[in-house]
Amino acid sequence: HVQLVESGGGSVQAGGSLRLSCVASGITGNTLQKGWYRQAPGKKREFVSMIDNAHNIRYADSVRGRFTISQAKDTVYLQMNSLEPEDTAMYYCTFSAQFDYWGQGTQVTVS
Repeated sequence: HVQLVESGGGSVQAGGSLRLSCVASGITGNTLQKGWYRQAPGKKREFVSMIDNAHNIRYADSVRGRFTISQAKDTVYLQMNSLEPEDTAMYYCTFSAQFDYWGQGTQVTVS
């Protein structure tokens, strides 16, 4: 049974920081890449950042320079600094292995 559990979301003022974590369990085989997406109310889910096994990293233009993705075994992190109201969304982690797996989401609200 695969499970991805996110934590670290919350409410902060603009300019503040949050650190999201996502811990995976039950995934068999190699995880090829880990990433974060987000979905604001009334909008489509959008890419935020990803990191692969070779430590290649990509960021959405909107978060580059403010967000930092990192990983450990079975875990992916997203350090979010200089948060803006436009960053308000539900944040989802994803692990890509034999299949793509998604977490349940953690809410980030920036006021």
